[in-house]
Amino acid sequence: MLVELGVAEQRYRAVLEVLDGAPVTVVARRYGVSRQTVHRWLGRYAADGGLANLVDRSSRPGSCPHQMPAAIEVRVIGLRWEHRDWGPDRIRYQLAHEGVTRVPGRSSVYRALVRNGLLDPVKRKRKRSDYRRWERGRAMELWQMDVMGGVHLSDGSEVKVVTGIDDHSRFIVCAQVVARATAGPVCAALQQALIVHGVPEQILTDNGKVFTARFGLGPGPVMFDRICVENGIGHLLTAPYSPTTTGKVERLHKTMRKEFFRRHEREYGSLAELQAALDGWVVDYNTERPHQSLGMCPPADRFRLAQKVLPAAVANDPDLSDSEPSPAAAAEPTRPPGVSRWVDQAGQVSVAGFRYPVGRVFAGEPVEAVVAGGLVEIVHAGVLVVTHVQRRRPDHTGAEHSVERQPVTQRRARRPGLGPSVVRVADANGAVSFAGVMYRAGRAWARRSIEVSLVAGLVQLAADGQVIRVHAARHDPAKEHGAFATPNGRPRKPKPPPEDDHVADLPNSTRRTGTGT
Repeated sequence: MLVELGVAEQRYRAVLEVLDGAPVTVVARRYGVSRQTVHRWLGRYAADGGLANLVDRSSRPGSCPHQMPAAIEVRVIGLRWEHRDWGPDRIRYQLAHEGVTRVPGRSSVYRALVRNGLLDPVKRKRKRSDYRRWERGRAMELWQMDVMGGVHLSDGSEVKVVTGIDDHSRFIVCAQVVARATAGPVCAALQQALIVHGVPEQILTDNGKVFTARFGLGPGPVMFDRICVENGIGHLLTAPYSPTTTGKVERLHKTMRKEFFRRHEREYGSLAELQAALDGWVVDYNTERPHQSLGMCPPADRFRLAQKVLPAAVANDPDLSDSEPSPAAAAEPTRPPGVSRWVDQAGQVSVAGFRYPVGRVFAGEPVEAVVAGGLVEIVHAGVLVVTHVQRRRPDHTGAEHSVERQPVTQRRARRPGLGPSVVRVADANGAVSFAGVMYRAGRAWARRSIEVSLVAGLVQLAADGQVIRVHAARHDPAKEHGAFATPNGRPRKPKPPPEDDHVADLPNSTRRTGTGT
């Protein structure tokens, strides 16, 4: 009769054979293990003795030096209970803000939340890499606007919220509660946003009937389009059934529902009460709440208006033009003087012998580098673009003061680089077409000839021997051959001659004699 022995019993028999005088090599060969394993069994048996000491042990280490301390894990759990909509990134930012010396990593915070049942580990429907991210280079270049529904008052009636967000800074420029999202209330919200924050260059919306007559029954244009035309705003429309194009304002809707409307659902009895509460949340969102896509900085830090352009309807009205400035403009601190630099083709600038990345989008653009408080702030056209920690040499601790004392000089315009080029005429918005993609030069260059060149994988726009702007290439490289085949653009189609000229060119044989025709 065969009896199956357990692992611990087999090890116990091997130990007994060695203790009875059998060689370790022979016992190891009989049980199919190495000599070191048999010696380890002997040591474990001699240490505590008994069969129980020969069972399998856990492979978990006795200690983990880099494990999250218990006090910090308790604080992580407490922050999650206080703010149920905070994720691992927001909790790590709060721990650093509270002065925690060794902030745990994002994955450690995530595992702590899952381990304590405070986060459901649901797999993403789509990967982050599946989405194509884009962002304008400065504030007030593009606004995204939309209308959000599903908001209710205490009596159960539904109201709408007209929302608008700056594409570059994520600054909320419009959050107006209206009873119905018709043309009048929506356009009134737009006009109020233009008065408070100024006129952007472009506005991106979907194809709703309050925004465009593209799919409407009327001839158009609608009131929203007329306001854009009167103020020189380019109105951009998304493709049908493509909500990800206006992803920033759609993401704003999700944040507003999670952090404000779900907590105050059916709490306020009138539009005025709801609007007052929403305005308070918007101020906190713009000036205090850190934003993950902005490096955990509030949107007001990037929303800096180089020049506030008032709407055409109020530009000449002193009562309206003296309205209160935006919260970002009012809270803008005085910045110490800096030094002027040109961004190279790699998207970097040099300050005090160190190179700091700015972004290839700003290649060829003049910027100002401000060094203060151990930080290096890069400012473009009055807009804070990026902030870096100042780097110093070990033997040169006074680099900060030496950089600050350098005078701000006006650098001469950079000459364009060498590369294949074509000439294009800018449209009314100051943009040129190259390989099927529009590249913006600026409204100052509208209706003018601009030289478009490919330099180091970048699209360089130049005029009069000076670089205007450099863009990252967004076109299909396969279409470059067709673009260079027409270096001066496609010729305009000639206008057909008038009908009288056709009659005059008829042959004599077709005319009737004696009738004068």
